[in-house]
Amino acid sequence: MRILVVGKGGREHALVRALAESPEPPTIFCFPGSDAIFELAAPVPATGLESLVAWMQSHAIDLCVAGEESYLVTGEGLANLCARAGIPCWGPPKQAAQLEASKEFAKGFLLRNAIPTARATACDTFDEALAAIAGEYPTVLKFDGLAAGKGVAVCPDAASARGFLDEVLVQQRFGAGRVLVEQCLTGPEVSVFAAIVDDDYLIFTPARDYKRIGDGDCGPNTGGMGAVASRQLVPPDVLARIEAEIVRPTVDGLRREGLPYRGFLYFGIMLTPSGPQVIEYNCRFGDPECQAVMPLVRGDLAGFCLAGAQGRLRRDLLTFDAGWSVCVILASAGYPDASHSGDRIAGLDAIGNARVYHAGTRKTAAGDWETHGGRVLAVVADAASRAEAVARAHAAADQIHFAGLQRRRDIGLLHFS
Repeated sequence: MRILVVGKGGREHALVRALAESPEPPTIFCFPGSDAIFELAAPVPATGLESLVAWMQSHAIDLCVAGEESYLVTGEGLANLCARAGIPCWGPPKQAAQLEASKEFAKGFLLRNAIPTARATACDTFDEALAAIAGEYPTVLKFDGLAAGKGVAVCPDAASARGFLDEVLVQQRFGAGRVLVEQCLTGPEVSVFAAIVDDDYLIFTPARDYKRIGDGDCGPNTGGMGAVASRQLVPPDVLARIEAEIVRPTVDGLRREGLPYRGFLYFGIMLTPSGPQVIEYNCRFGDPECQAVMPLVRGDLAGFCLAGAQGRLRRDLLTFDAGWSVCVILASAGYPDASHSGDRIAGLDAIGNARVYHAGTRKTAAGDWETHGGRVLAVVADAASRAEAVARAHAAADQIHFAGLQRRRDIGLLHFS
């Protein structure tokens, strides 16, 4: 089998490695990829989606796996172009990918299909948003478009709300777009992933990520400073309720509204006192949750994704480890406001009982690894117990050093029952 994975970050490094570990290892290519990914997959000399699809056609690619969300909604959309070329794609068409690309679209979908979610108001201007907040704090503000995981702010007061609204609506940090003013839900969060094939689905191992930069959930939001994953993370009765009230109605809603879907769908869920409610959808695996979940997947992921892209959900091809996986992110100096590149990374050869996924690195001419982005590395370890997985992940992370390294030391320790 010949597979092309689209993306370049730590999530795609984890996907490529998991695909490569299938019982019959496929030949893997990646675009745009990274130096670390290219140790497992061959690079593709494409310049954009159209040339990428043409390359796939000329090189007999059997399956395209969408890792990074932006390609699903760029131009005509990756899955749409693949469909036209007759290439199976594990990732949804552009129309369905609006569930992630537009917070307003997603909110309308949730409400139309009676799926539990917070009430919200879409606003075009700074003044409209302030009026919609109406002095009710804390409030949640969401940029309507894609923002690499940084377009959401939980604002405890007027000053923080004004700051975010100025950044998004006035300075247009993420480009033009509206803002949703949303009711602030309370409770622990959980990330639930489903592989969806038309009107059928398979729920993967749940995870929880850690968004804020500092220990104890302090400081600004980031793209994610770590994650923990386990089938034990969510009690069976709560997961059954999530499936009945959220996952199944979402799949039914997609079919009812004529939105074909074959690929991973992420459900960001708040476990509120009144029950689980959807915070957001992502039309791919989360990052860094993917890095935590993939080591717990057993079986033939390559065959599973190919069958799914062709319209068959092959539950028999996968099983899930019942233990725990902990992912610790190592970030560069200045993150999340900025990032520092060019700092030499030491200690990678000292890692033993853990996996390291590269998110923001590059290899020098001398063959050394150096930082090249905000989130640099994901150090992941799994074990039968949460305590052992935590210990292994943090012990492995202790071996890696670079100037300005930022890291949380409580990943996996903040747990909810």
